[in-house]
Amino acid sequence: MKRKAFLKTIGLTSAMAVNPVNKVFANDLADEFLSEVFPKTIKPKRLKSGDSIALVAPGSYISKEELEDSIKKIEALGFRGVYSDKILLQNGYFSGTDSMRAEDLQEKFEDKSVNGIMCARGGYGCARILPLLDYKSIQRNPKVLIGYSDVTALMYGIFKKTGLITFHGPVSTSTFNDFSVKNFNSVLIENNYPIKFSNATEDLDENPYGVFSIVKGKAKGKLIGGNLSIMVSLIGTEYDVSYENAIVFFEEVGEEPYRIDRMLTQLIQAKKFDKASGIMMGIFRKCESKTDDPSFSKSFTLMEVLKDRLGNLKIPVIYGMTFGHIKNKFTIPFGALATLDTEEQTFSLEESPVI
Repeated sequence: MKRKAFLKTIGLTSAMAVNPVNKVFANDLADEFLSEVFPKTIKPKRLKSGDSIALVAPGSYISKEELEDSIKKIEALGFRGVYSDKILLQNGYFSGTDSMRAEDLQEKFEDKSVNGIMCARGGYGCARILPLLDYKSIQRNPKVLIGYSDVTALMYGIFKKTGLITFHGPVSTSTFNDFSVKNFNSVLIENNYPIKFSNATEDLDENPYGVFSIVKGKAKGKLIGGNLSIMVSLIGTEYDVSYENAIVFFEEVGEEPYRIDRMLTQLIQAKKFDKASGIMMGIFRKCESKTDDPSFSKSFTLMEVLKDRLGNLKIPVIYGMTFGHIKNKFTIPFGALATLDTEEQTFSLEESPVI
């Protein structure tokens, strides 16, 4: 498509508005209907001060210094940090072999003295251990699992196989600033629901678009998502999750607009969004074309791609919510019921994701 025609399409789709009740009431999200689409939901126990939080590295390896810093951060949150010797193993770019990483995570779920599990980092490797996990054991031993980026694969696999709500939020090597800690505590420790999430008002980490409502409206559904690349990589596998009646949330880092275009096109052509309730995007950090690339002047911007690919789906769509590879992070329960308001630019949890 020529650039002029492309931009004309953008202008038309961005002007669209979705009736606020379109997805909230047209698709009744009664529990009995959701049970046909999603596995029966299991909620982990909420965390409390003094609990033991186990650190694992299910993907890429971490250094001893990163581990020591992670323990300090866990303690500053009011928890006790625990780990096994496996966390410092290294096998190429992985933290140990596939079997070792799977074993370490499995042991933390089964260890009765562990109250929650936090991934030390993302990187690459989580999808490789999905076939090695004992999902029946995880289902019998539900507990908080939190992380983001490559940890998306674990959230998908565990939810698909067990129904356990997991949490898209900081890893132990993240920056735990006031915003991230407040959101972490409100979801995992405090128990005051519903919770309305408002975006950070300070610098949004290389996000020139701010919070941008591509299609205005309201949506209600289960929160399903994570890192866009990982979500796309799971299509066609037994660990993929249905987006039917879901608020699909995702973020990305370091991918140029044409790659974002390709991934969204795959999701669209795989009909993943056909029955979704809404789309909530975080901040796509470092996802513009490089200015020193000779083809830069011919490239579409990130926002042009997002509007073109998602603006005509006839469901609420928003970009720039406070999650992703950034310092300020929401803690988002994967599998919990929520409401998205793209006009107000907020989302709310309609149920407690912990017990």
